[in-house]
Amino acid sequence: MASGCGRSATAKNFPSIRATTRPHTQKIGGRTSSLPRNEMAMRHLLRPAGVALILAVAIVRPALAANKEHQQLMADIRILQEQAQQLQNLIGSLNEALKALNVRLDDQTNTNRKSFADQKLTIDNLSSDVRIVREKVDDNNVRVSQLSQEVDALRQAIQQAGARTSTSAEPSETAAPNGGAAVDPGTPNTGGAPIVAMSPQRLYDAAESDYFAGQWDLAIQGFESYIRSYPKSDKADDAQVYIGNSYLQAGKNDKAVEAYDEAIRSYANGNAIPEAYYKKGLALRNLRQLELARQAFEYAAKTYPDSAAGQLAKQQLTQLGTPAAR
Repeated sequence: MASGCGRSATAKNFPSIRATTRPHTQKIGGRTSSLPRNEMAMRHLLRPAGVALILAVAIVRPALAANKEHQQLMADIRILQEQAQQLQNLIGSLNEALKALNVRLDDQTNTNRKSFADQKLTIDNLSSDVRIVREKVDDNNVRVSQLSQEVDALRQAIQQAGARTSTSAEPSETAAPNGGAAVDPGTPNTGGAPIVAMSPQRLYDAAESDYFAGQWDLAIQGFESYIRSYPKSDKADDAQVYIGNSYLQAGKNDKAVEAYDEAIRSYANGNAIPEAYYKKGLALRNLRQLELARQAFEYAAKTYPDSAAGQLAKQQLTQLGTPAAR
């Protein structure tokens, strides 16, 4: 009861509170009833803003991403430019090094070329000197050979003179004719023609002169004397062929064939052997031994085609009706 009385007293004491409480409650209630409408209005207002915000975010985000990619791309481009610059600098350094190397190579090449030129000049000078020395040596060898042949000729002449002197002195030792005084064996006999020794070249030239003068017998004697005295001379084969030519010019074809055969047998490698075969063919043709003549011509034409004798032998084969062998 006390509590009930208390409550009543309170209510009584504060009548205005109750009065004011109800209208306030009604106002609140009234506001509460109007809140949904405001929220709806706000939602209607905020909905386009949210869409706009979303669109803005959707637009801005790719732009930001594109800007980031652009920045990354620019950074990559800047790095590439730096690398390209470094590469360009490296290429420039390499070009400078190559230029320096080319200069050094050119200098070295010029030096080597000059050195080679100097060496070539030295070698050419040495070759010229060697050639001159060789020519002098050959000339000296020829002179020595000629002197040796002349010494041999003099020795043979002296021996022949001694033999003739001793032979002519033997009858004087026995008795002097018509009571004359005996001749001393030691006294040389100066009678008769003097013996003059001739050098090989003079002997050969004398025989050749007789040949061109048409003195066939004298030419044959001179060449035979040359061969007897100097059988190993370089002109021995020419002398033997000249003997055959002398017989051929004299019309002694059989003797000519024998002389040419002797040249072929004794001097197979001589310079006059092509002529020996050709002239042998002429001699055989004159003897009407046409088959043997054809064989001689064919051998000369086939073995020595570039020589004058070989060319003449081809002409003779054509005249005989036999083509030259190739």
